[in-house]
Amino acid sequence: MYISRKGSQIKPSSTLAITAKAKEMQDEGVDIIGFGAGEPDCDTPSHIKQAAIQAIEEGFTKYTPVAGTIELRKAICHQLQQDHGLIYAPNQIVISNGAKHSLTNAFMAILNPGDEVIIPAPFWLSYPEMVGLADGIPMIVYTKKENQYKLTPEELENAITSRTKAIIINSPSNPTGMIYTKEELQALVAVALKYDLYIISDEIYEKLIYDGAIHVSVPTLGADVYEKTILINGVSKSYSMTGWRIGYAAAHPKIASVMSNIQSHGSSNPNSIAQKAALAAYTGPQDCVEEMRRAFEERRNYMMERIEQIPNISAFKPRGAFYVLFDMSELIGITYEGEIIHAADDLARILLEKAQVAVVPCADFGCPNHIRLSYAISMDNIKKGLDRIEALIKDLLFLDASV
Repeated sequence: MYISRKGSQIKPSSTLAITAKAKEMQDEGVDIIGFGAGEPDCDTPSHIKQAAIQAIEEGFTKYTPVAGTIELRKAICHQLQQDHGLIYAPNQIVISNGAKHSLTNAFMAILNPGDEVIIPAPFWLSYPEMVGLADGIPMIVYTKKENQYKLTPEELENAITSRTKAIIINSPSNPTGMIYTKEELQALVAVALKYDLYIISDEIYEKLIYDGAIHVSVPTLGADVYEKTILINGVSKSYSMTGWRIGYAAAHPKIASVMSNIQSHGSSNPNSIAQKAALAAYTGPQDCVEEMRRAFEERRNYMMERIEQIPNISAFKPRGAFYVLFDMSELIGITYEGEIIHAADDLARILLEKAQVAVVPCADFGCPNHIRLSYAISMDNIKKGLDRIEALIKDLLFLDASV
């Protein structure tokens, strides 16, 4: 059987692998606490669900324009202006089947074979695969822990070559939860503009920020930045609508037109019913977003208090999204029941098999000595899961010391 080289080079998601193993154990009756969730644990708000039901009852089940309904695109333009002072026209908005689809369309629209895209690590594991699918070359830049895993202008400039076409900025970040300040972003985009790079700004977690932090949308940093930025966002995280699959890109009209053409042949329009639900999300009451944000902030605070008490691991307090990335480097080389821990993958496997806790090892996120914990799960499960993690690590350290 012949498979394309491109298809063969795409790696399966490591997060799906550990999720599948955890599900298998759960099906066998094992009480697994899962910290892998990349989606809010709360239900989609009722007014959003009712909008979808109404759409079905009214027969809104046919094709829509490829780039999405005009009313939804206008609603997105209105929110971008209201939230950030950004002025976009509907022909600059392309609604897709989730922000992941929007990112794929964006890379396909701007990349030619061999073009390089700079991706700061740690990164969301799908970025390099998406770039590869578009015949681009992902260029990973490994950030420093002392900089809270944020890219510096010097690191960016040192990574640029004659083939560099774009840079990805993800703030708030998955998996670190870090947020770039306005000054940090200004320094990065100054370098990007100097070399005429596109800026792919993934802002999907923008409404989930804490400690009074302010989200700075990249295209607000100047007219020249606005022209070169492809803004990616959607309803999945902020409105607990992961399964509805609605994301969008906001870009220069020429780029948006190309993205729409690509989408027209790949998938046609996004789901008509989900578009009505997304319209209700953007135009309806926003208190549901704030309620979820407050719940996540409370869980984050508790998780950080507990992690600080667990020996030999460390983490920065995330200021956005719903993940904590902890460094387990101090556990490398320790032996547990005859097995040497070489990297986070080993610790994750031990945690699953011995403590019944599913976590995400982050080798595929560009940081093999780190583990990601999601706090988009109930407080009860967070407490129970952290109890198990702490007990196993203390047991691991005790057994190693007694050898």
